[in-house]
Amino acid sequence: MSTLIRSALLVKYSEIARTLGVDPERMIRHVGADRSCILSPDLHVPESWLAKVLESTEQASSCTSVGLLMAEAWRLSDFGPVSLLLQHQPTLRHALGQLETYRHLLSESVTVHVEEIDDIAIVHLQLITERPNPGRQPVELSVGALLCLMKSMLGGRWKPRSVHFSHLAPASLHIHHRLFDTRVEFGCDFDGIILDRQDLDRRNPLGDVNLSRYARELLDQNLLGRQVSMASNVRRAVHLLLPQGRSGIDKVGEKLGLSARTLQRRLEQEGEEFSSLVNEVRRGQAIRYLGDQRYPVSQVALLVGFSEVSTFSRWFSAQFGKSPTRWRGDLLV
Repeated sequence: MSTLIRSALLVKYSEIARTLGVDPERMIRHVGADRSCILSPDLHVPESWLAKVLESTEQASSCTSVGLLMAEAWRLSDFGPVSLLLQHQPTLRHALGQLETYRHLLSESVTVHVEEIDDIAIVHLQLITERPNPGRQPVELSVGALLCLMKSMLGGRWKPRSVHFSHLAPASLHIHHRLFDTRVEFGCDFDGIILDRQDLDRRNPLGDVNLSRYARELLDQNLLGRQVSMASNVRRAVHLLLPQGRSGIDKVGEKLGLSARTLQRRLEQEGEEFSSLVNEVRRGQAIRYLGDQRYPVSQVALLVGFSEVSTFSRWFSAQFGKSPTRWRGDLLV
């Protein structure tokens, strides 16, 4: 099943494509979509369509920052039906929580996780796609849209401590510096934004508990006909917990607010098995990290939940018919 996103992203893409001299209708037809996707923001379309049109537009226009130009034009209202709920949250911490709760109304691909260390907060953003590597353009777009949400809560003049990307730096960083207006680092271990920890709990002057409750009731009553499967929720949780070595059913259930027994029963109702889902995510992540020469095999083992390289190697060989070292070597032939 395809990972779905809200077509508002393609609507925003069409606006930027025209400024670059690119015909958005021709581009979306190229990926199998039709023009309704750039006219109606509330359709749910495959995430791969967006990734392909961004890549094709970069090649056609020689603009290396199409995703960032979209992020620069992003507004809180572009979050669609969830916008009112986000706008009236009391703090950024609450807004990020609601963003994750109602993510299926925005994008099944994006997941956000907050890590707090001493006086800083690291807002991790991860794209879950069918591709081993989600691609630079979709990642930069998503981080830029996340910055828009933060500024809407903390003020237009607010800036984070730093912005981090796992991919390497493109040739030009002009738009990166213009949009983020802070230190931008590349080749990092994560994609996301670092800010002062106290910013998570700074009061939002627009926060209104009554409007927030009203917005949530509207979403719950009228917009939740398209529920995300339990299998999809498990995949997202496993993506977050694998690097911590906490991908057992008890820990995943805890992350989802369910007991292990309830989680197992819900998966069985969908015809899914927990161990198969973990293995699916682990395979995808292993291929992704091994395809990047910056990660030694020992680090890849940790990132996919193995404390010992030898255990990882045995598992990988059973899955792919060759050792991780040989698999990586074959890429270079």
